[in-house]
Amino acid sequence: MTDSNLISDAFKAFMEEAPDHASAWGTLVQHLGNASALDSKTSALAYLAVLAALHLNSGIPFHTQSAKQAGASREEVISAILVGLAPAGHSVIQALPIAIAAYDAE
Repeated sequence: MTDSNLISDAFKAFMEEAPDHASAWGTLVQHLGNASALDSKTSALAYLAVLAALHLNSGIPFHTQSAKQAGASREEVISAILVGLAPAGHSVIQALPIAIAAYDAE
């Protein structure tokens, strides 16, 4: 997935202005993914749940498309975002319109 419209301006700046750090970060993320016992769809949905709970909404479009490409349905994406509703509160709903727009975009 290389659609730069899905990547936040902050992450673009990170990759452009600190390429060595971005490369190290990418390697770490890849190794953590490889160490996971979760399949790619479950992992992508769990990632969305964490992003929503931590209010990291700029990552929602990219990771929604990752989940979709891994086979997640629109309903599964919505449910993943709402996983954090009880422990993190209703603020997770801020991620819903972002995720829905990203899912429906393609």
